[in-house]
Amino acid sequence: MRSWLYYWGPVWGYAGLIFYLSAQPHPEQSLPSFIGLFSDKVLHVIEYAVLGGLSYRAFQWGVTASWRSWAIPLAVSVTALYGLSDEVHQSFVPFRESSGLDWLADSIGAIVGATGIHYGHRVWAREPVSDS
Repeated sequence: MRSWLYYWGPVWGYAGLIFYLSAQPHPEQSLPSFIGLFSDKVLHVIEYAVLGGLSYRAFQWGVTASWRSWAIPLAVSVTALYGLSDEVHQSFVPFRESSGLDWLADSIGAIVGATGIHYGHRVWAREPVSDS
């Protein structure tokens, strides 16, 4: 159980933070002012790259060996589906809107995060990167 919490706890915690911020009518008031310097789509990519990376970490090291070969597609799929649910959720929050382009940015972030952690770990561990 301790191992499961170590890998999946950050995924659930970060997803909860995303949900909390999405439920705010004016989330920019809860965030540092420098966030306003970035495009909304860039922020979506960064936000979901973190979730994609955490999900990859959980699917790679927090599950049985039979699931590990599917860590990237599972992490990307789960993260993209969460992004879709987040967009639906936002459509019910006053002063917020749902956008297909936001979901696309979320999905791109999921890919960036999962593949970034995958290849970053291989480089850090000095494993060959050419064979997936």
